[in-house]
Amino acid sequence: MVALKGVPALLSPELLYALARMGHGDEIVLADLNFPASSICQCGPMEIRADGLGIPQLLEAVLKLLPLDTYVESPAAVMELVPSDKERGLQTPVWTEYESILRRAGCVRALAKIERFEFYERAKKAFAVVATGETALYGNLILRKGVLALNPLL
Repeated sequence: MVALKGVPALLSPELLYALARMGHGDEIVLADLNFPASSICQCGPMEIRADGLGIPQLLEAVLKLLPLDTYVESPAAVMELVPSDKERGLQTPVWTEYESILRRAGCVRALAKIERFEFYERAKKAFAVVATGETALYGNLILRKGVLALNPLL
């Protein structure tokens, strides 16, 4: 927990540090509790623990600080259902929740859907992976950092 004005209290110092260090185009993974975060992070990304937190609440907090990339088709991506889950009609209501949170933050683009193993490969190239306590199936989310439009110095 961080005791700073204007900074959501559920963002840890480690997560704040990662968000601050990320550059334009860097990605961060908000991973559900089934995601192999520790294994993926052996390939390079920083592992940040946010055990006990759900991704929707974490997403709202992160989006108060993180600008999303407006130069790509979609700055947010989820893991696409595997064929067997599609066939049995598995629902992913958490995606609707993500889209609502993203819209409130000004992102009007649809979530990209990435095949499972492609998602893992992309996660290996992320700046950081945040391991959460999210229990929703297919709750993983990748966010791509955008730019801040700062006023030039006068």
